[in-house]
Amino acid sequence: VQLQASGGGLVQTGGSLRLSCAVSGSLVSPSAMAWYRQAPGKQRELVAIATSGGSTNSADSVKGRFTISRDNAKNTVYLQMNSLKPEDTAIYYCNAVVALVGYWGQGTLVTVSS
Repeated sequence: VQLQASGGGLVQTGGSLRLSCAVSGSLVSPSAMAWYRQAPGKQRELVAIATSGGSTNSADSVKGRFTISRDNAKNTVYLQMNSLKPEDTAIYYCNAVVALVGYWGQGTLVTVSS
């Protein structure tokens, strides 16, 4: 199973970015797909998660600004990030759970300038 993330970049405060992560090599749809992030000097944290059943949840720090969605037919998860803040600067990693095993993407850097 491989995950390919894309969509990171440099954006000004208040701007928007959309991250995508496509899962390949799996015969079944991931039961859960999520986005994590890791800022310099900090631990990796969960940003948002979406299950195959349609449930979503997100960290309090991004509620109302970030939206996770997934296309089960394409095995792809998206993270729409609006009203970005400098504290959102981090490497964003996608994660997928397939047959109870978690897989990670390579990470994509998001930098928010003040």
